[in-house]
Amino acid sequence: MACVRARGGLIGLLAVALLALGGAAWSGCVDRVPDAQVASGPEASVAADGSERHGHYQCAMHPQIVSDRPGICPICQMKLQHVDDGGSAASAPIVAGRTSDGQAAKRSAFTLSPERRQLIGVKTATVERRPLTAIIRAAARVAYDPKLYQAIAEYREAERAQRELAGSSSSEARTGAAGLVRAAALKLRQQGLSEAQARALAAGSGAESLLLPGKSVWVYAQVHDADAALVAPGQALVVTSPGLPGRSFAAKVASIDPIVDPMTRTTRVRALVETPNGDLRPESFVQVRIVVPLGEALAVPREAIVDTGDEQVAFVSLDGRFEPRRVVLGREAEGQREVLSGLAPGEEVVVSANFLIDSEARFRAAAAQFERAPAAGRGDASAGPPASAAGGGTHVH
Repeated sequence: MACVRARGGLIGLLAVALLALGGAAWSGCVDRVPDAQVASGPEASVAADGSERHGHYQCAMHPQIVSDRPGICPICQMKLQHVDDGGSAASAPIVAGRTSDGQAAKRSAFTLSPERRQLIGVKTATVERRPLTAIIRAAARVAYDPKLYQAIAEYREAERAQRELAGSSSSEARTGAAGLVRAAALKLRQQGLSEAQARALAAGSGAESLLLPGKSVWVYAQVHDADAALVAPGQALVVTSPGLPGRSFAAKVASIDPIVDPMTRTTRVRALVETPNGDLRPESFVQVRIVVPLGEALAVPREAIVDTGDEQVAFVSLDGRFEPRRVVLGREAEGQREVLSGLAPGEEVVVSANFLIDSEARFRAAAAQFERAPAAGRGDASAGPPASAAGGGTHVH
């Protein structure tokens, strides 16, 4: 029994010792490599070509292991990799900056060697002014619209009555006829037709296509409310049908409804599409692509933007040094994003390996904040066990 109790006490002491060592080793955000595992002498600060090296050494597998001299990682025993901070011999390590509200920056600028840039596949693009074009894609259908056809017929009759009563001696008759025309025109305006379009349809141009297919059909596209402001009459669009693979029909936007559908939050866009062979049948579903020219603006490729939801960031490449920039974006074009502020023409931004660059910038900012923290608050692994553990024993609760 005494042997069992002694063995149990020994196991308990070993468990307490392991817990104390584990807490001391991982209590800090960045662990310093012990001096016994760090190389000393001139090779610690001089490169192979004899030039002085700047920066620090870091484990590629365990980035929390950081040293100011070459050595090996105490966790995986891999050689620490040199990370150049891009400073001079007299310069301090890169530290995280401050935002306009005084909060610590989330990312820090840093430098990568050409070898590491090639290894992770960094590519850049130039910030420049360019013509932007947005492509709005929307579901659509070939119209069968007796309601609009009836409204056009009423407008025709009202105009015919107004012409017949134009020479009448009765002012009440002329006023009544004019009122009927205004009421019929208002119905068409509610349907998104302009006065010129209403007169053209009333004259017999294209109204029958609302009921029966012919040499032309009306196509109604449901454009999302956020994109409707970009659409205007006269813009080019392309209609495709799942039942007619490989074929497309070119047309132009004829009208836009002034009222948003409260159920779908979409706006109806109309186009008169020429179909010489009568291929599109009423009420069939089609797809529409509306080409919207946005004009010339400062823009970057979409891949250059790191969007966290709360902010948008781009990384500017300055001869191997990567600087994070918070940007304000405008309209989204086909493969491009308009830049309102944060970047200047001619600058180079990262468009490939952004995730790795962003991760490195965040780590550098966290490490810099750790370096500025008081030594007592770091819980450095090399500082030994906490003061509470230096007494008569360690208490585990």
